[in-house]
Amino acid sequence: MRKTLFSVAMGICAVFGAAAQAQTCGGTYTVKRGESLSIIADSQYKNAGMWTVIHSGNLDQIGENPNNIRVGMKLRLRCVDGLPTGLAGGTQVAAASTQAAQPLRVAPGDASTRRKINVLTGSDFWPFTDTDMPNGGILAEVVQAAMEAADPEQGFAIHWVNDWASHHEPLLSNALLDMGFPWFKPDCAADPETYRCKNLVFSDSMFEVLMLLFVDKNRPMAFNSDADMQGKTLCRPSGYSTYIFDQHGRNWLRDGVIKLNTAASPAECFRLLTDGAVDGVVLNEFLGRGKIKELGLGDRVVVAQGQPISVDGNHMVAHKSHPNGEAFLSVFEDGLAKIKENGTYQRIIDEHMTRVWAEF
Repeated sequence: MRKTLFSVAMGICAVFGAAAQAQTCGGTYTVKRGESLSIIADSQYKNAGMWTVIHSGNLDQIGENPNNIRVGMKLRLRCVDGLPTGLAGGTQVAAASTQAAQPLRVAPGDASTRRKINVLTGSDFWPFTDTDMPNGGILAEVVQAAMEAADPEQGFAIHWVNDWASHHEPLLSNALLDMGFPWFKPDCAADPETYRCKNLVFSDSMFEVLMLLFVDKNRPMAFNSDADMQGKTLCRPSGYSTYIFDQHGRNWLRDGVIKLNTAASPAECFRLLTDGAVDGVVLNEFLGRGKIKELGLGDRVVVAQGQPISVDGNHMVAHKSHPNGEAFLSVFEDGLAKIKENGTYQRIIDEHMTRVWAEF
C-alpha cells in the first residue's frame, strides 16, 4: 500500500513538474554535435529561418559569423511566441498578444520640460521606434524603462520629431534637445572624419541588429567571405548609410569590389532584385523581412546563406558640443544597466519579438 501511495505521489509530482516546465519559455540551450543555428532554430522555434533570432541574442559569444558555434556552447534563446519551452533558465512569459497595437499617445511638453533631460526620437522606424507600436516600439520602451530606472533628479522627457534629417542638425547640434536615439555607429577608428564619428558621442549599444543580404531564390548566392562579393551589384535605398560596405578593413566601395545601386526605396530594391538587375539587397533584418511580406515575395526572396553583411548596434547619441552630453549619456547607461540586471530589458525584448515575428 505504501508503495502504491508513493507511486501515486510521484506521478502527481511528475505531472505538476511537467506543467510547471511547460509554462516556461526561452532559456539556455546547449549546442550539440553537428548542429547549426538553423538546425537549432528549426528544433526549438519550428522555423529554421529564425536562426537570426539566436544569432542576434548571442553576439557576445558567437560574433558576426553565425558558424562560430561549438559543441557545449550555451546559447540564450529568447522567448518568441511561446517558444521554446522546457529549457533550463526559462521564464514564465506569456505569449504577447498579436492583436493590432494601440497607437502611442505622446503627451505635449510645457515650460517645465526645459529643465529636464530631453530625449529625441522619431517614428516610422519599425520595430524600434514607431508610435503605431505598443509603447512606441522596442527601443522607445527600452529607453523609457532605462530613464525611469536612472531616475535623474531633473526628470526626463521623450520627444517625437518625425523629420529624422533634423535630429543631428539642428536639434542636437544646437542643444535644443539633449540626446537622441536610435542611431547606428560607424567604424570610427577606420573613418574618424565621417559626420557621426566627428560630431557625436555614443552610448553603449541598446540592441544589435543584423544587416542581411537578401537574394533571389532563382539566383542563390552565399556570403562567407569578401571574395563572394567580388563583382556583385548590391542595392541599398537612397539615403541609407553605406559605411557598412567600407568598415573593418572591408573597402568594398572604395576598392570597387562591388557596384552599388541606390534605388528610391526598399521596395524598388526588391523589384530590381527580382528583375535580375542586382544580385542582392542589403537591409536590416526587420525591414527586409517586413518588406518581403508586404510585397508578397516570400516564395521568391530569401536571406543569403552564410553570414550577415554586418552587425550594427543601436545607440543613444549626444552632440559633442553639448556641455552635458556625456554626463547625460552616463545617466542613460546607468539606467540601461539596471534594467538589464533586473530582467526588465529581457522582458521588453521578448514581448516585442513575439509581435515582430508574428508579423512575418
